[in-house]
Amino acid sequence: MKKILKLSLAAAVLATLSACNSSSDPVAVPPPPPPPPPPPVVVDATLRVIHASSDAPNVNVLVGGEPVIENLAYAQSSDNFDLPPATYNVAVQAILPGNATATVIGPLDLTLEEATNYKVFAVGSVAAQTLEPLVVTSDVEALAAGNVRLQVVHAASAAPTVDVHVTAPDDALGAALATLDFKQFTGAVEVPAGNYRVRITLPGEQTVVFDSGALELAGGTDLVVAAINNRLSGMSPVSLLAVAPDGSFFDITDVDTTASVRVVHNVSDAPAVDVIVNDSIKLVEALSFPNFTDYVGVAPDTYNVKVAAAADNSVVVINADLELMKGAFYSVLAVGSLGEGSIEPLVLADMPRRIATEAQVRIVHGSTLAGPVDIYVTATNDISEATPAFAAVEFKQETGYVSLNAGEYVVTVTPTGSKTAAIGPVALDLAANRIYTAIARDGAGLTGDVGLILLDDFVAVE
Repeated sequence: MKKILKLSLAAAVLATLSACNSSSDPVAVPPPPPPPPPPPVVVDATLRVIHASSDAPNVNVLVGGEPVIENLAYAQSSDNFDLPPATYNVAVQAILPGNATATVIGPLDLTLEEATNYKVFAVGSVAAQTLEPLVVTSDVEALAAGNVRLQVVHAASAAPTVDVHVTAPDDALGAALATLDFKQFTGAVEVPAGNYRVRITLPGEQTVVFDSGALELAGGTDLVVAAINNRLSGMSPVSLLAVAPDGSFFDITDVDTTASVRVVHNVSDAPAVDVIVNDSIKLVEALSFPNFTDYVGVAPDTYNVKVAAAADNSVVVINADLELMKGAFYSVLAVGSLGEGSIEPLVLADMPRRIATEAQVRIVHGSTLAGPVDIYVTATNDISEATPAFAAVEFKQETGYVSLNAGEYVVTVTPTGSKTAAIGPVALDLAANRIYTAIARDGAGLTGDVGLILLDDFVAVE
C-alpha cells in the first residue's frame, strides 16, 4: 500500500511539472551576467640615468643587484628603459683603477609611478663627498604635432644659482624662464618648433655666462637640457647636455667655445722657435728646448702653422695645416732632429678633466735616439722579474691616459727586450685627482742623455 502511494505522488509531481513546462507557458531564463570589465591599461614608467658628476670616474648602475648599465662616462646618458610601475633597488658603482668597484650611490629604493618619465642624474662631487642622485620627473604624454618639449635641469655642482633665458635668437633677455639653484629643474615646457637661444646669467643680472647661439629645434624634438660643469675648452663655467627620450645625447656649447693648444719644443738640436699662424699671428715666441707653453685658446678652425727659427723667421722647419675642433684640447710637439732634417709636428689629443678617485698618467715617446722602448711601472726599482706595462712603444706613440691608484710608483724605460734602463728609474708619488704627462726626449744637442719633459701636475698642481 505504501509503495502504491509513493508512486501516485511521484506521478502527480511529474504531471504538475509537465503542465508548467507546456508550450503555452514558457519558462523565463535569466540573462547571463555581464562579462567583468577589462583590467585598466597600465602605462609603463621610463627610466634613464645621466652621469653629471664631473670628477667621478665611469660608473655601473645596478638594479636589484644586477648591472643594467655599464661603464657610463661623464656627460653621457644611458638608454631609456620601459619599466612596469614598481619599487626597484638601485645602486651606482664607481669603476676604480684595475676595474675594482665601489658603491657610491645607494643601494636605495626607487619607486616608479605609472606613466612617468624618470631621469636620474648622478650629481655633486666625489672629492667634496657630495655625490648623490637627482631624480627629475615628467609625465608620459604625446607631443603635439609641430611642437618642441624642453625641460631644464641645473646639474652643475660648480655653478651658483642662475637665471635661464630661452628666447628667439635675436630677442633681448627679457624675463627668465626659470631661476634655478643646483639640483632644481623646470617642468616640461611645450613650445612651437623654431629657432631658439638659451642664455644663462646670474640672478637678475644681464651679464651672460653661457650663450648657445641660435638653435634650430624641429617639431617633435623632446629634450631634457642639463647644465653641467664644463669639460670643454673656453671660459664658460658650464656646458649644456641635451638628452632625448631614446637616451641619445649631445653637447650644446657656448658660442665662444674655443680650441685650446699648447706647444712643446722637443727637438734637442734646434734653436728657439716662433710659432706663426696663418702667416700673420705669432702664437708663440722664442720657445726653446725643452720648454712648453700654457694652453692658448683659439677659435676652432683649420690653421696653417709654421715653426720658424726665432732669430730668423725665414728658416721654417714645420709648415703644416692643423684642424682644431671646437671644445678640444691639444698638445702640439715639435719632434725629430734639425740636423737630420726630420722635424715634424706630433699632435696629441688632451683631456684635462681630473678624476677624484685616481691619478691619470700618460707617457709619450718623443726621443729620436731611444728606439722602441718598454715601459715598466713598478713598486720598487727592481724590474728583473717585472713585465712591461707597455711593450715595444715606438717613437711618436703614447700610452694614453692610464688610471692608477694614488701612491708611490717607479717608472723605468728600457730598450725593448732589455732590462737596462734608458730613462729612470724615476720615483713618482702620484695623488688622486691629478693628471701627469711625461714626454721622453733626447739629450740637449742630440746627445744620449735621454730624459723626460714633465707636464701637467708634475709641474703645477691646481
